Amino acid sequence: MNRRIARFHKVSFEQWVKDLEANWLTGCCEEAKLRKAYDEIELPTRATSGSSGYDFKAPFSFDLPVGKTIVIPTGIRAEMEEGWWLMLMPKSGQGFKYRVQLDNTIGNIDADYFYSDNEGHIMVKITNDGREGKTMHVDQGKGFMQGVFTIHGITWDDDVDRVRNGGFGSTDS
Repeated sequence: MNRRIARFHKVSFEQWVKDLEANWLTGCCEEAKLRKAYDEIELPTRATSGSSGYDFKAPFSFDLPVGKTIVIPTGIRAEMEEGWWLMLMPKSGQGFKYRVQLDNTIGNIDADYFYSDNEGHIMVKITNDGREGKTMHVDQGKGFMQGVFTIHGITWDDDVDRVRNGGFGSTDS
């Protein structure tokens, strides 16, 4: 029996555009085009009742040529119970066919990231390592990454009381 422990949400339009402009699409489009793309962002879903992974859909079409990297602001945030985390990785077929990988190998979205000052916006950086010699193309709305919720534990003597506010590098001591 599966336990229901999480829910996906979209980040605000303003946060998504801010992260697009900071990481990828500086000044690319008029607001109406951005609004349409934002409105079409789909929440991650499982393909079958037996799937463990939730497929993240591309918020826009993109090509990832051999040896290149792309940052994708997904427009998605994940709310989950304390004690759980969301593990992110490329969809199996894309990793196998194109040898693409997340630049941090496996994305780790902690439960408290949902409350971060960037709305817990899940961003992903993917590289095509080039060993297959193929450009990967992903259409808007098609799966490009999967996420699996998993539980974690802490040590008996853990007494951390710090609170997160930020994404990458925000929990460094």
